[in-house]
Amino acid sequence: MILNLMKESSKPLSGGALGTATGVSRQVVVQDIALLRSEGYSILATARGYLLDSPKEEKKTRLFKVFHDETRTEEELKLIVDLGGCVEDVMVNHKVYGKVTAPLNIKNRRDVQAFLKNLENGKSTPLLKVTSGYHFHRISADETEILDEIEEALRQNDFLTEVFDYEIED
Repeated sequence: MILNLMKESSKPLSGGALGTATGVSRQVVVQDIALLRSEGYSILATARGYLLDSPKEEKKTRLFKVFHDETRTEEELKLIVDLGGCVEDVMVNHKVYGKVTAPLNIKNRRDVQAFLKNLENGKSTPLLKVTSGYHFHRISADETEILDEIEEALRQNDFLTEVFDYEIED
């Protein structure tokens, strides 16, 4: 019954309110919450009460191998975010250093501009420079269809390049 009340509520429910609704004490509610957590339910305890943490929708991800010089970085990133993608990371496959990955989390034009400004202001260069423009992006989106659109747009704009067998992760 406590679980049903929490599922139906979008707001936190206090232990006292849950106890009153179910006819038990607040202490029994606390024990029941502990049992529900042990069964795998994600229940958050907030200052205002308990809240059932609904499972978040799993984002779809895809790895793309791209090639371009530094002058096309902004174009590439804007193309991806404008279609609804998030550039989760960048990875290069260096012959000496191996696979080097850096998180990006670029999800909108503001993030694109911040990334470019950081490159401009810093003493660092984009990872693509160490591999003559070849790099990978792990891109996430809410739906597979969005990833398909991004792939097609990357292809049409000559960003996609061939992936070799040795580059594919097991």
